[in-house]
Amino acid sequence: MTGVDIVGALLREDPAFVAMVPTPRIKAGALPENVELTAVLLRLISSVERQPLKRGATIRTTDRVSVTVRASSYRDQRAAIALAKKVCAGRTGDIGGGLRVSILTAGTGPDLRGAGNSFEQTQDFTVSYDAAA
Repeated sequence: MTGVDIVGALLREDPAFVAMVPTPRIKAGALPENVELTAVLLRLISSVERQPLKRGATIRTTDRVSVTVRASSYRDQRAAIALAKKVCAGRTGDIGGGLRVSILTAGTGPDLRGAGNSFEQTQDFTVSYDAAA
């Protein structure tokens, strides 16, 4: 389990987000070549595990997760970024298989022209969670 799984679970479970970006277009790792837009790519940017002092303890992990929106218009790109922030930022609790999860925003990337002349932008999140050692 990673922060990608946790953010993905939140996005896939939110009815408003799924109305904008259907679940089959929320992918981890890579988007297919001719993916229908609007689509979202989730990537793990970095991961830091705190080392437990005793065996059997949980490990606190902090992942930086990038949510890349690829859309056919600038308006759709901005709307999807805003909704991703609304769905994920400030969330706490047991989410997507992670225990004691906390999610904070970690910056919005630049507006880019993506594949097929699409509109792209990333929103990063810092996802902290406990997992079994």
